[in-house]
Amino acid sequence: MKVIGFNFTKISAERFPNQVKNLVFNTDVEFTEVEKEKVDMIKDDESIRIGFTYAVNYQEKSDDNKDNKSKSPPLGNIILTGNILLTATKDELKEIFKYWKKKQLPPPVKVSLFNLILKKCSPKAVQLEDEINLPIHLPLPQIKQQTQEN
Repeated sequence: MKVIGFNFTKISAERFPNQVKNLVFNTDVEFTEVEKEKVDMIKDDESIRIGFTYAVNYQEKSDDNKDNKSKSPPLGNIILTGNILLTATKDELKEIFKYWKKKQLPPPVKVSLFNLILKKCSPKAVQLEDEINLPIHLPLPQIKQQTQEN
């Protein structure tokens, strides 16, 4: 199975005007659709299109009930939606569609697609977070000045 295409179909960034000091975020990747795709350049294998949504949601940190984050109002979000185009053999397609009946993907496929989505979407999300003044959801490398010892 090979990735032959990756594209975004929707990019959304929103920050709500609430000023909050204790902000938490969660990142979510969801596969939304799996469909056969006709690609004229592919002769031996078949191709498949897998839709995804990558989201970073910001909320106020709640000390009262740490398990129930949905009670606090959203403070911002980044949502990236897109498609991944893959080539696959008939057996690989059969396996993928078998899992997709339960709205899942085979574990090896799922892991490699998650890694691809994170690699492509995380930098785009960081750029959008910077532009709308949301805290960056990834730790960025930093340098520190060394202290001199006498």
